[in-house]
Amino acid sequence: MAETLTKLAYQAFQNGKSAFSLGHRTLATQLRQLLRPELTFDLKSVDSDFLAEVTRRREALLQVDWEEAAAGIYPEALLFDNPWDDFFKYYPAVVWELPQLWERILNQETQVFDSAINTQGFPRYYLQNFHHQTDGYLSEASANLYDLQVELLFSGAADAMRRRVLAPIKQLLSRQSSLGDRPHPYPRILDVACGTGRMLQLLQGSFPAVSLYGLDLSPAYLRKANQRLSQVNGTLPQLAQGQAEAMPYRDAYFDALTCVFLFHELPGPVRQQVIDDCFRVMRPGGTLVICDSIQAVDTPELEPMMANFPILFHEPYYRDYIQDELTPRLETAGFTGVTTQIHFVSKYWVAHKQS
Repeated sequence: MAETLTKLAYQAFQNGKSAFSLGHRTLATQLRQLLRPELTFDLKSVDSDFLAEVTRRREALLQVDWEEAAAGIYPEALLFDNPWDDFFKYYPAVVWELPQLWERILNQETQVFDSAINTQGFPRYYLQNFHHQTDGYLSEASANLYDLQVELLFSGAADAMRRRVLAPIKQLLSRQSSLGDRPHPYPRILDVACGTGRMLQLLQGSFPAVSLYGLDLSPAYLRKANQRLSQVNGTLPQLAQGQAEAMPYRDAYFDALTCVFLFHELPGPVRQQVIDDCFRVMRPGGTLVICDSIQAVDTPELEPMMANFPILFHEPYYRDYIQDELTPRLETAGFTGVTTQIHFVSKYWVAHKQS
């Protein structure tokens, strides 16, 4: 009975987030039509079959999320974890930012930053207003709004998609434990492009006996990550600023690496450089888990969604990404045993470095 009630509570929690996301999109559309009627988007139409397929995929994701928690891969408490403080504090700012976003779209401004932001030293591909966000990923305001914006984008399922990364990490740690294959007391796990630290928080809640590290280009997002992670009991993850294609770590240092929602925001050559450096810093026997957008090769039935995404959101490398199967790139770097999965609108690669 208790398990049934918990599952019903989880479903209600997720459905509530989905309903709120739908309400937000409706509100945003109505405000845009009222305030900026000249702003229109030439989008691919979707039919009832498409919407039914998206709903089916979302429900399948939530079922897997529940099953893996019930199986002990991660605590059930993570199913209900939500940054409510940020949600209530920053949702008004999400709505308030919409007119600025529409103005940039109308003016085709995709590389605009506040004069107070120092853009020196960042790679050129990174200096974008991704998703048309004010100041891209380089301001405190952007960092404060990011997780809420992602939740609204994915109808409240962003964390459920992130948690699909945890099972391969759990398998690695269990294998290491059974084989006695640990050269240091605590396994080291690096989250590449850790952003505001949400994936690190899930790793922290699932595997308290590991040493966690996070790397990101944005000082503002790292400060947000540090603020978030310092509120959790346990050892604070070690955060560093740097490029994923040239990480400031020595060779063969990490047991596992995770990388969530990064590769679709990289040019093709940089994707390979990032994969190569992931291989370099991983110790033999380690595992890399990538979570990113679905791709055209796997899900042609969702092609309208993939076509519309870069129209609605500034994603300059997305069209190239959805045609760029990463498995050959991983194998070129030296990874073996590459497997893939699809959950809802995300794709996952699990790759290994031979012992």
